[in-house]
Amino acid sequence: MFVAPDPGRLRLRNATRAVIGVAAAVAVSELCGLSLTASITAGLAALLALFTVTDATVRDQRITTVLLPIAGFPVLALATTLHGITPARDAAFLAVVFCGVYARRWGPRGHALGIFAFMNFFITQFLHAVPAQLPELYTAVGLALFTAGATRFALWPIERHTPPAAAPPALPGSGLARPTTRQAFQATAASALALLVGQLLSEERWYWAVGTVWWIFVNTASRGETLVRGFRRVFGTVIGIAVGLLVAIPLHGAPAPTAALVAVCVFGIFYTAAVSYSWMMLAVTVMVSLLYGLLGVLDPSLLELRLAETGVGALCAALAVALVLPVTTHATNDAWIQRALHCVHAATAEATARLAGDPKGDPAPHAAELELLLGRVRMALAPLMHPLTPFRARKARARQVIELLDDCAREVRGLVSVAADPVASHDARLAAACWRVEAAVEALTVSDLGRRRVASASGEMPQQDEGESALVHLRGLEKALSELAMPLGSSPNPPLVRP
Repeated sequence: MFVAPDPGRLRLRNATRAVIGVAAAVAVSELCGLSLTASITAGLAALLALFTVTDATVRDQRITTVLLPIAGFPVLALATTLHGITPARDAAFLAVVFCGVYARRWGPRGHALGIFAFMNFFITQFLHAVPAQLPELYTAVGLALFTAGATRFALWPIERHTPPAAAPPALPGSGLARPTTRQAFQATAASALALLVGQLLSEERWYWAVGTVWWIFVNTASRGETLVRGFRRVFGTVIGIAVGLLVAIPLHGAPAPTAALVAVCVFGIFYTAAVSYSWMMLAVTVMVSLLYGLLGVLDPSLLELRLAETGVGALCAALAVALVLPVTTHATNDAWIQRALHCVHAATAEATARLAGDPKGDPAPHAAELELLLGRVRMALAPLMHPLTPFRARKARARQVIELLDDCAREVRGLVSVAADPVASHDARLAAACWRVEAAVEALTVSDLGRRRVASASGEMPQQDEGESALVHLRGLEKALSELAMPLGSSPNPPLVRP
């Protein structure tokens, strides 16, 4: 985690900005004379606003941030009103879970609004809020969103200097064939089971089991991904509880040191989220322990209950993805790898146009999208790469696919830099090489027969002048694509993905 690459120190800057935004939200709430419950709500709302809003452009991020109260305020009112009416509260919570997951079909904005709606219901259970507190909670959330927005878009607008590439849309499909629809049913079924079992363990803290289910389903798309994420959540929670026993309990809720450690946890959540879910869960668990200390209810038995509820939620999520409309790891692997290959094709086609003298040809956006897609491929293949996986042959092929796709991305980046050079334009050899790369991608994404043709043709590539950087990158692409034919299905062993 500490040696993971951080280009432009973006993770460091995002984490630092998050600490400033959350601290400012809490400070504003305190200066306005709000209660401790409202101040905690403000801090959590600011954290969510900074963490979940991930639209591709700053303009879209602003719009999503403005829409957060529209998703959160009605749920907050519903949760406080039904707090003492158990059957209605439980039914409403499950409805929020279904709608929150289903909203992911509308991309990053739907994803953020769904999370914010769910967490408003969850926070109400966490703080045992009642209807009389609703005006104060509205004020706290409104102040938090304003403060977080000011921090993000005015005080420290990181995105303006490093605009993110457009995020790839969700996997296609309709009805129950759409992964987000299946996940909505899976998450609701898992939450219903977790709610029932969680209430058997504790009538007051049952919501941790449902919260575990919810966050396990965030940013997963297949059965394998969900199982791995559940394992990592439990592992991170175990370590976090151990740290909480050593750190949070001895503080006895002392405000100043608790606030300082909560700031450290917020930094840890943002800094580790992109590279290690277990480390992020450690930070979350310690932060929750510290907040319980502030509320005056922290003791070792509460942390033990937290672990038990987390285990229940992880088990319920595992049962749901295995039994309720399962989305296979094979199908998800294939979909994301195919999309990455098509992105290589698009980048090469744009480079071809630029090298042929078309000023509108621009492979750079496709190269940026390829980086995002490769991150999604790594996530999809994570179950096969897990140290505990029993499928050694498939693990080796998964590693080979990732390495070769990384090679493709590296060569595409080099091709982008060469295509931007006007001296390289109008070279017939470069255009011919680009067409060969395009043909290789088309063959890989059509059938096993095409993959075998790519593999058999790999030794027939004409020799070019290795001194010319464009040809070097194109030959590198051809080589990587030809080698991808084997792990993608031409071997006699079971394929890594299903064509």
